[in-house]
Amino acid sequence: MNYLGIDVAKAKLDCCLLMENNRKKSKVVTNSEEGFQQLIAWCKKQGFLPADLHAVMESTGCYHEPVAHALFEVGMQVSLLNPARVREFAKSQGILSKNDGLDAFAIARFGASSELELWQPPPAEVTYLKVLMARMETIDQDLQRERNRREKTDFINAPDAVLDSFMEHIAHLELAHEKLSKEIERHIDQHPDLKKDRALLQSIPGVGPKVSTVMMVCLRQGQFSCAEQSAAYLGLTPIERQSGSSVRGRSRLSKNGPAKVRAKLYMAAVSAKTHNPHIRELAQRMALRGKCNMSIIGAAMRKLVHLCFGVLKNQLPYQPNYAPKGLTG
Repeated sequence: MNYLGIDVAKAKLDCCLLMENNRKKSKVVTNSEEGFQQLIAWCKKQGFLPADLHAVMESTGCYHEPVAHALFEVGMQVSLLNPARVREFAKSQGILSKNDGLDAFAIARFGASSELELWQPPPAEVTYLKVLMARMETIDQDLQRERNRREKTDFINAPDAVLDSFMEHIAHLELAHEKLSKEIERHIDQHPDLKKDRALLQSIPGVGPKVSTVMMVCLRQGQFSCAEQSAAYLGLTPIERQSGSSVRGRSRLSKNGPAKVRAKLYMAAVSAKTHNPHIRELAQRMALRGKCNMSIIGAAMRKLVHLCFGVLKNQLPYQPNYAPKGLTG
């Protein structure tokens, strides 16, 4: 297989074509539809059809999504990588310098030496819901900031013009929040699969409307093959720090992946410790072993993700007395 390593930036794509005979060629195109077509044409000029290539790129926010979709649509295999893994691989290969061209080469080398999972675009309705949720998150943050700023004016005797400005902006953000909430509900109601998935997730004690929607988007676009993969993606895998007799560090969560999702899972796990039978039992066992509260919360978050994965995979509501092998703590 021939690998096309792509270092993604907002404006451009640095590409490295690593061929089976270890020859390599480089190309830089814009991160645009025109650039994608130029890249595909360049690959054909080198003697490779899309089906002959495996495109490999780092998952970089949203900037990688258009090129990943474009290459997938023409029949190229596509894989997305964790940037931290690529950087560690580059160091292990003696690639210590860092620039866009070297990064593309390191990405291609990583692809050629690793067993990669193939990426597929998530369903269109999930992608649309993801965009709505991202915008809702931004508005919620802006609204909370404005309310906090408004509270501070109580201590500085702010003029009426400033108070009016705050109130107008807060009212505008509240209206935008309300409109987006209605659009999210309308979108979910229009797609039976989304509506069913959210109902299944909300059958889990501790998972409310917000967490269920966030987890639905996360799990449906991630294409995880097992619950452990989804927990690892969300940064909920414990990392030990022990070596010989001198290093006895406390285990901690890896905290890779989206921090905003973990923040919502944290509050859900606190509630689930009381109301969810599986997580309550897990918390009690860990407490008896002398585990600290944060370790217990981390395990509860991980267990909650496993339960979410389980109800979606099996398409069955949460059952308090049912514990499949894949969902044990």
